[in-house]
Amino acid sequence: MDMTEVADRGLVLLGCGKMGSAMLAGWLKGGLPPASVYVIDPAPSDWLRGTGVNLNVALPADPAIALVAVKPQMMGAALPSMAALGGGKTLFLSVAAGTPISHFEAALGVGTPVIRAMPNTPAAIGRGITALIGNADATPAHLDLAESLLGAVGQTVRLDREDQMDAVTGVSGSGPAYVFHLIETLAAAGAAQGLPEGLAMQLAKATVAGAGALAEAADETPAQLRVNVTSPNGTTQAALDVLMDPGTGFPALLRKAVAAATDRSKELSRG
Repeated sequence: MDMTEVADRGLVLLGCGKMGSAMLAGWLKGGLPPASVYVIDPAPSDWLRGTGVNLNVALPADPAIALVAVKPQMMGAALPSMAALGGGKTLFLSVAAGTPISHFEAALGVGTPVIRAMPNTPAAIGRGITALIGNADATPAHLDLAESLLGAVGQTVRLDREDQMDAVTGVSGSGPAYVFHLIETLAAAGAAQGLPEGLAMQLAKATVAGAGALAEAADETPAQLRVNVTSPNGTTQAALDVLMDPGTGFPALLRKAVAAATDRSKELSRG
């Protein structure tokens, strides 16, 4: 199965909020014909209405793929409408947080190929990273197709086991919020040292964004990049003595934060 087959048989998108819209924009930009896309969404945005996709109409009998992008709390009401597509001909790809593969298998029937994916919010600007894992009915071709679709909004990685998805949620799924809070607090700390608030925020945003881009582009590890900018007994060293404290700094704080998000993901998955 490839994108040509998707264009021929159709793609169903169940839910088109921020994440669904980001993916759809990427697919349309990549050449997927709007006429091949069928969107089910109870409150379509003006942007969605203007894309030319099939909106809230009867679905094709045998679409190549059905992508589930509704909020987890809406899953119970939305998924039964897709049950007729279960059984093997249509690949189901879910980007709904906290909904295990077994939930889809129970709702869609034996033999349904299901791939569960965890994207993150930078997908909105094509800078996301998405982890994915398939069930026993998902073939290598299915996984390749899912990577092609999700590649429209950033990088992809494959997991070995579904239970790794909870930790992925704690690192990359929830992680953008940690970085946004870092920007908030870095700017506030700058303002506390006498900088105008607007200037402090501009410095904080550019610093975090630039450091992230450098970390991704550089051959050196983040640890080495840190060493490179840390002069002995200098200003950076003074700050890192605080941030790297094993009891009160980033090591302990982020370990606790990621563990809390991971544990909550496990609780949500158990329902």
